[in-house]
Amino acid sequence: MPGGLDGDVFGFSKNALWAFGVHILTASGAFFAFLSLVAAAEFRFPEMFMWMGVALLVDGVDGPLARKLEVKRWWPHWSGDLLDAVIDYFTYVMLPAFALYQSGLLGKYASFAAAAVIVITSAIYYADTRMKSEDSGFIGFPVCWNMVVFTLFIISPGPIYSLAVVVTCAVLTFVPVIFVHPTRVKVWRLPTLAIFLAWSIAGIIAIWYDLDSPLWIDAVVLFSSIYLFCVGFVLQLLGKLK
Repeated sequence: MPGGLDGDVFGFSKNALWAFGVHILTASGAFFAFLSLVAAAEFRFPEMFMWMGVALLVDGVDGPLARKLEVKRWWPHWSGDLLDAVIDYFTYVMLPAFALYQSGLLGKYASFAAAAVIVITSAIYYADTRMKSEDSGFIGFPVCWNMVVFTLFIISPGPIYSLAVVVTCAVLTFVPVIFVHPTRVKVWRLPTLAIFLAWSIAGIIAIWYDLDSPLWIDAVVLFSSIYLFCVGFVLQLLGKLK
């Protein structure tokens, strides 16, 4: 039907073109990650986290769109999963590691060592085919270093505590503890979504304040981060996740 959703454009079904648009959307996350890298290289860390947040938003909407538009059906030879993994590693791992090194948050040498630990352990984690749990969660710390490093920048706990957080997360990468996906979790879904929303809003406000936010913002970020970090393990202990 010319002009309709199922019509052809230059020999391609409009449905197919809409579906390929999802791949373009996913790939745009790489550009936002590049903008974030440039900002970090120029020590503009609030702007770096802003672009990182845009990349995170893209990552959050491209999956549902891909399923709705049946991307795998129209473009079976283009792996959205692989494309997503490449961009996720850069956005969730390399960028936070570079920000940690560039900022010297842990001190010059400790920041460099922490960055090395982050990129190496995360690369191994990405190669683990058992990382997903049965309940749409992750087995082991799911290398969400963007959230961890962002939280450290906001609350500024000091070099020793920051290093302890990095080491703990790196170790938990290889421990069979379940971490929930904040938007896909089914058990305690509403409170988890609400707390993730609170973390996101507080993070936006912190960026608005150039990461020198009021104490109450720091408190919201800290306590929501602790909840999101620990809720999967608590549910696992209660036998509600596996």
